[in-house]
Amino acid sequence: MKITIVAVGKLKEKYLKQGIAEYTKRLDAYAKVKIIEVPDEKAPENMSEADQETVKRKEGERILSKISQDAYVISLEIMGQMLTSEKFAEKLEQLMVTGKSKIVFVIGGSLGLSQEVMDRSDYAMSFSKMTFPHQLMRLVLVEQVYRGYRIIRGEPYHK
Repeated sequence: MKITIVAVGKLKEKYLKQGIAEYTKRLDAYAKVKIIEVPDEKAPENMSEADQETVKRKEGERILSKISQDAYVISLEIMGQMLTSEKFAEKLEQLMVTGKSKIVFVIGGSLGLSQEVMDRSDYAMSFSKMTFPHQLMRLVLVEQVYRGYRIIRGEPYHK
């Protein structure tokens, strides 16, 4: 299975890079994982709603340009479906069984995702009703994907 994470913005924090590198290395035994960063749009603090939509639209165009037509897209959205780790593993396994060999996870920028990206998404998922930094969500996502594969294979996971 090929898993791609398309994320807005460049990851700068060393500790997050190290955590992501560790989990992507562990995932090598289960799937090929690729992370694609698309540039974020400059967004001043006090923007109008129209300006915010413009930023999301521009970031959305960059995201969509990285997604192939045959990919199954899972967008991370605050209003998406919340799953337990076990249910997430079931979702991954279901995709594998039904022949979905390319899964793309999408993490938006600080303003969220454009409507066009949400429309392209096959499944909207949420980790919480809380808001998290989008850089941190990369680490949380790769850890949960790793955990999901361990659950699918019936392997212990407690770290």
